[in-house]
Amino acid sequence: MAATKLTSEELDKLDDVKLTDELAKAKDELFKLRFQSATGQLESHSRLRSVKKDIARIYTILRERELGIRQAPGSAE
Repeated sequence: MAATKLTSEELDKLDDVKLTDELAKAKDELFKLRFQSATGQLESHSRLRSVKKDIARIYTILRERELGIRQAPGSAE
């Protein structure tokens, strides 16, 4: 899923473990994109920006769940 732009709705359906997995994938991809940018091999600079936004989106959802603003899938209150 890290190869495409992630939406809040897609991320909302994932549990916390899968979200942290997606976060790790996105961070790895960001590292690779930054490395390509530094060596002049990066073709799509917009991908760098979208990966940063995906990471921020994941952190936001995890934090909102921690604060009780959003509910994780499967948890009923």
